[in-house]
Amino acid sequence: MDTVLIVPGLHGSPPAHWQTWFEDRVAGCVRVDQHDPATPHLLRWAGAVREQLDRVRGRAWIVAHSFGCLAAAHAASLVPERIAGAMFVAPADPDRFGVERLLPDTPFPFPSVLIASRNDPWMRLMRAAWLADRWGSHLVNAGAVGHLNIDSGHGPWPDGLLLFEQLRRSQDGIPLGTLAPASAGRQRQRREALRKQARIERSGQGG
Repeated sequence: MDTVLIVPGLHGSPPAHWQTWFEDRVAGCVRVDQHDPATPHLLRWAGAVREQLDRVRGRAWIVAHSFGCLAAAHAASLVPERIAGAMFVAPADPDRFGVERLLPDTPFPFPSVLIASRNDPWMRLMRAAWLADRWGSHLVNAGAVGHLNIDSGHGPWPDGLLLFEQLRRSQDGIPLGTLAPASAGRQRQRREALRKQARIERSGQGG
C-alpha cells in the first residue's frame, strides 16, 4: 500500500480541516507533525517531512497545504526518488517568509499539481502560477475559494479528493502527467457521490 504524507500548514490541520477528512478516506495516510506548528521555520519543517519519508518503505505521495507546501517542496527536492507525486494546495507565498532561495527552482521529476485560489490572502494567483511553472506542476485554478481551509468552508472537500485520485492515476506521465480521467461520466458520478457523502456528514455534524 502506498504511503500518503499529509503535510499541514501553520497551526496544523484540526479535525474539521479537509486534510483530516482526507485521512479518513485515503488509505495509507501518515501525518507529518511539526514540533512547533505555530512557528514557520522552513528547514525544521522540511526536516520533519524528510524524517517521515525515511520511515516509510518505497515512494510516498505528498498532500500539503499552505506553508506545508514549501516545506514539502524543499524536502522533496532533496530526495525526489522517494516521491511518487505531490499535491500542493494553496501554498503560502515564499516571499512572505523570506525562503524563496531555499526552494527548488527546477521542475520536479515526478507528477505534481498545484491548486490555487483567485482570492487567497496568502498567495496571489499569478504568484501561484509562477511557482507551478517553476516546479513543473499542473496548475488548477480553483476559483474564489480563499485559502482552502476551514475559514473558507473546506472541511469535507470532494473536489480535492477527486483531484488527488486523478493525480495518482497520472504517475506514469512525467513531469506533468495528465489529470484527464479515463471517463468523464465516471468522474461526474464519483464527484456527485463524494459531494453527497459530504452533505450527509455536514448534516450529521449540525445535528
